[in-house]
Amino acid sequence: MTNEQRNMFIAIGLSLIVVFGWQFFLVNPQMEEMARQAEIAAQQSEDSGAADVNVPEGAAVEGSAEVSAAQQDTQTFDNREQAIASQPRIEISTAALSGSVNLVGGRIDDLSLNDYHETVDPASPKINLLAPANSPVGYYVEQGWVASGSDVNVPTSRTEWTAEPGAVLSEESPLTLTWDNGEGLNFTRTIEVDENFLFTVTQSVENTGAGDVALFPYSRIVRQYIPQLANFFILHEGPIGVMGENNLVEYSYGDLAEDRQIDHDASQGWLGFVDKYWATAVMPEPGTGFSARFSARGTEGSEIYETNFVRQAPLVVPAGGSASSRSYVYAGAKVESVIDSYEQGYGFNHLELLIDWGWFHFITKPMFYLIRWLYEILGNFGLAILAVTVIVKAVFFPLANRSYASMANMRKVQPEMKEIQERYKDDRAEQQKQMMELYQREKINPISGCWPVLIQIPVFFALYKVLFVSIEMRHAPFFGWIQDLAAADPTNVFNLFGLLPYDPTALPLLGAFLAIGVWPLIMGITMWVQMRLNPPPTDPTQAMIFGLMPILFTFMLGTFPAGLVIYWAWNNFLSIIQQWVIMKRHGADVNLFGNIMSSFKRTKPAEDKAGK
Repeated sequence: MTNEQRNMFIAIGLSLIVVFGWQFFLVNPQMEEMARQAEIAAQQSEDSGAADVNVPEGAAVEGSAEVSAAQQDTQTFDNREQAIASQPRIEISTAALSGSVNLVGGRIDDLSLNDYHETVDPASPKINLLAPANSPVGYYVEQGWVASGSDVNVPTSRTEWTAEPGAVLSEESPLTLTWDNGEGLNFTRTIEVDENFLFTVTQSVENTGAGDVALFPYSRIVRQYIPQLANFFILHEGPIGVMGENNLVEYSYGDLAEDRQIDHDASQGWLGFVDKYWATAVMPEPGTGFSARFSARGTEGSEIYETNFVRQAPLVVPAGGSASSRSYVYAGAKVESVIDSYEQGYGFNHLELLIDWGWFHFITKPMFYLIRWLYEILGNFGLAILAVTVIVKAVFFPLANRSYASMANMRKVQPEMKEIQERYKDDRAEQQKQMMELYQREKINPISGCWPVLIQIPVFFALYKVLFVSIEMRHAPFFGWIQDLAAADPTNVFNLFGLLPYDPTALPLLGAFLAIGVWPLIMGITMWVQMRLNPPPTDPTQAMIFGLMPILFTFMLGTFPAGLVIYWAWNNFLSIIQQWVIMKRHGADVNLFGNIMSSFKRTKPAEDKAGK
């Protein structure tokens, strides 16, 4: 066993275990949905009708209109549909979205994504993003006003707005809501929506009274539950925002539950909540200074999470005049091209950070762009991944060529290396000295063989990140049984690939290790064959360790996205061909078939050999 071979396999093991080893413990069944109907009722009492916003000095949150006892006693419902039906609404109907605007509070609290379903079956339910406060999964967006003075009656989350009969919110038809406070202020809220996921909300106030009125417009997102999380360290899920000079801020639900309230002041930015594939964010008009707040309220286990902003400078509505303020809402799938178009078209500061490309975004994003470009040519994301593998191999071919050439030279001097090992077996220092002299004389770099493996690690990680976070990969089919490249191979060797009527992964404790499908097996076999390009180690312990490595990585990658396993198997296959050709060209005796056959031969015990 050469130092070069040992270093190469150590590099494989350490690099992949550090980056991906914990996957075993993070892909177990995630947090179950909590049955919290009683808790929701408690949450409703928390929703007092005035936003808990980070108001500038002089503004009075408590100046909002009084909420009657009857309004506070909002009935809660067992499901989302019943809650939607319980209040007056205006339909939302676009190519991308369906749902409704709640006239009580003027909230956007019912939103489904038309192009996305819960499973790969197009007949499965649509993804429901937003839901009313009186449902088990309350999640909504609300705009409003904070008064600069306690004697100003402004609309609250319990105010019932008026709309034109037969109104529908669509791309061609904005929705206009009105409310008169009966004290000289007429409030108008106009909601527009585009063909994708952006709402434009314009709040206007007409002052027919005798004095000027100063108001602070706000926008908030309230989430009354913790969604099912991927719970993986490479992905942020939860409250998020870009706070001007502070740039990106990210908090977990646990952070807010512990800290209760975190405030920021910013000259530009946005804030909201992100899930793995979906996002809801509110943005002030670009260039508008605002005060932001991330908060949690309620008792432990039943917190209400909120992100909101309020304009720092008051909007003064003169007597006999009017004033307006505009803000935006992003509510939908995290589609890179859509988000980029909004950032470029509207000037939203770093809206791209809704997608968690990670610290290595300079690798991950180009990888995503390359795969998407190849998809547009090939029409299949799986084929695009295969093409990316070939491109990566071509880019790094010069390095691989030198590495495999060095390995061939190592093969040629194997007899001399064995002679040195035997001659100085009792003097490790002299043995290493003689080895280094041999390497220098033959111009061999003993660690060069590690480079073909090490250069794959950033590519492997970038592809994993792309498969894990990009909505474009969700439910993207390959061929045959692979209908979702972002999910694990659905077949399983432990139930004979579906012939036996049980799910091995459902077994307690061991289930997480029993997700071995066809593609993980192919990957393990190709890895094993690649290792047979070199003679087996003479040391029995090393031989056992390296023999177990393909089995270990087969189990490790069994629960990884199928697209990643396909990439790794295809990469192994290409590496086998590449290494065999290069080493053969440099005169090395590459007896692949002989090495494979020798792996199945039974080694006789040492005492048997001695007795002959």
